[in-house]
Amino acid sequence: MNEYGKYISVILPSMLKFLLGPLAGIALKLTWWETMICTIIGMMISVVLFTFLGKVIQDGWQKIRKKEPKRFSKGSRRAVKVYRNFGVIGIACLTPLLFTPIGGTLIATSFKIPPVKIIFWMIVFAVFWGLILTLALYNIPGLQKIL
Repeated sequence: MNEYGKYISVILPSMLKFLLGPLAGIALKLTWWETMICTIIGMMISVVLFTFLGKVIQDGWQKIRKKEPKRFSKGSRRAVKVYRNFGVIGIACLTPLLFTPIGGTLIATSFKIPPVKIIFWMIVFAVFWGLILTLALYNIPGLQKIL
């Protein structure tokens, strides 16, 4: 597999779940900084796409949904609590760890946060968590042998 194929193999899983990017990078024997950059790119592709398509996706999902969703689920209560206490910064901070890039972005768009703010704070925390998680995983003894 050429280098671009390896990069895409890290970008695609990080679009869905942030932690999968560093794990894929380790498995593909990329350097930690290549892995970190690809992981950040993957998250930000999802963030940009769902920031601008979030409302369309939510409206479309409501049309095909068979039954009315619960108004207050455990997840929605958690999202509201984070937003009330910490605003967009809290949502962006927890997106790579808990919400996933798609989920965190859809949560932010549902609170009608301006797209510029969503993208700015998401990239700040994508870089922050990308650096921390990638270095942490690359320094776990024996993980490269397992993957």
